Formats: sequence, structure tokens, C-alpha cells
Amino acid sequence: MFRIGTVNIDTSHAPSFAEILEKGDEGRYTAIYNDAFRTDDEVNSFIERFKLDKRYYDLSEMAKNIDIAFIQSCNWDNHLKQALPFIEANIPVFIDKPIAGNLKDIREFERLDAEGKVILGTSAMRYTYEHESFFAIPEEERGEIIHISVMVGVDEFNYAIHAVESIMGFVGDVSPISTRYLGTNTVNGADCDSYYILFENGISACYHICKKCWQPSTALVMTSKTSFAYKIDSSKVYEAMLKQVCAYMAGRENKLASVKQMTDSIKIMLAGKKSAANGGNAELISELCESDPSFDGGVFEEFYAASQRK
Repeated sequence: MFRIGTVNIDTSHAPSFAEILEKGDEGRYTAIYNDAFRTDDEVNSFIERFKLDKRYYDLSEMAKNIDIAFIQSCNWDNHLKQALPFIEANIPVFIDKPIAGNLKDIREFERLDAEGKVILGTSAMRYTYEHESFFAIPEEERGEIIHISVMVGVDEFNYAIHAVESIMGFVGDVSPISTRYLGTNTVNGADCDSYYILFENGISACYHICKKCWQPSTALVMTSKTSFAYKIDSSKVYEAMLKQVCAYMAGRENKLASVKQMTDSIKIMLAGKKSAANGGNAELISELCESDPSFDGGVFEEFYAASQRK
């Protein structure tokens, strides 16, 4: 049974993941490090509920006593520095979504990947049973993908990344070329932002973000033969993803996304943000630079922490 050390328990993911793992016999949360907004009482409650072995105050020390680290801070700007002690100790790291929010960090993750470091992740929407059911149909029957449209809710990045990750789960190892902001429409105070992605093999995709409220994650996949509509079962997405993490840790078939596939998702959204700032021009992924607009993890953490205290 592999031992998981979690860095922060900011969101509902850590307890949700821990509950799912309890039902099996492959992995357990055994260690925790906390330097975010969760209180000592909340940390102690997590330790007691899931029978963790120890709370650590030094990441390098925790790395000596676990088999994989889960970085679960809601401030994505901290993910790289929190992952480094484990990466340096050659401990696999699973980074919860979004892996990062700026080009500088994702380039560093790509450099570490090129050195052979094990970096896993990120959004459960890439690994759903609905994706599995699509690919279970032989391509000669389902046809080749032409276009994908995905809808999701809440915000421009923290939750919206699920939409792009869902698209990438269908597209696979195909590089995006550009993102274009299509516009925002408002109905009774509800804003919907829309973006268009073009991939190198000709596939296109749109992601739509309703920023007023949570929306079920939905996907429409158009192929050369028919169309497939999916409403993702949110009650099973963590289970589907953790099944893949467990398979990797056990040395079975690895179906987890590569670092490039994970960082491509962020580049798509950075290009979309840049396009929105530039009046809707299509922005090439290859021309992104570190001075372009990015997503601020610190600002999001302040907002999220305040929402948890209400």
C-alpha cells in the first residue's frame, strides 16, 4: 500500500480522495503538511478522521516517509516551490488542478519533466468514465473527432480549467495552436465567456464558462460519423482519476497525462486570457511570453479562504 503525503487540505479534494482510497487497499493518506488557511483544529480533524501517521513541518523530512506527494494547495502559484522538495528527493508528485497559472512556472515543470522527474496531475475531468466510454468505441465506428464543445461554471480559471482538461482528455497528445476569445454574453446577470481553440491536426474546440454559478460539466463531441453528448457524473470523477494514479503507483498501465499535456491546458487558457485582453484576436500558443497576463493564485486563495469562513 503506497503512502500519500498531502501538502495542504485547502479544498474538498483531500477528504474526498481520502474517502475513496479508504474503500480500496492500494493507497492511503499517511502524512500532512499545512501552511495555508486551514486551522490546526481542521488539520487535526483530518489526521484523526483518516488515521494519518504524522503531521510534518518540513517538506524534505516528509519526503523521506512517503511514496507520493499530493500538492493540494488552492494557491497554484505555490505549487512549484511546494513540489520541489519531493522532486529533488525523486518522490513522484501529483499536483492538483490547476498545475500553475503562469508561463514561467509551467516552463520550469517542463524542464523538470525533461530531466526525468515524475510529475502527475491534474484535473479529474481528464480521466472520467465518460471519456473511457468514448474511447471504448472503435474509431471505425465512432469516427474521427472534428469538434468538441464543453461547458462548465463558476470562475475564469480555478474551476474553468476542468473544461479545458476535459477537452484535452478527448484530444489526447495533440498540440494546441491558438486560442481566441469569442466574447461574453449576459442574461439576467449571468455571464458566459466563450473561447475557441484550434489544434495542430485540425480539431477545434470551444469552452464556455458560466461565471454566476456552478454548472454540471458537459461535453459534446462531434465526429466524422456522429455526435456524442456527455453530462459528466461528478460523483465518480475522483474515483476514475484515483484509479489511474493507483495503477501508475502499482506499475500497471500508465494512462495519466504527460507534463506537456497538462501544461498545454494552461497555455490554452493563458492564450485565451491574452486574447480577451487584445480584443478577441487569435493568440498563438507558440508566441506566449512571461510578460503576458497570467492567473493570480494569491488573489484566488484570499477569495477562497474568505468563502470557506462564511
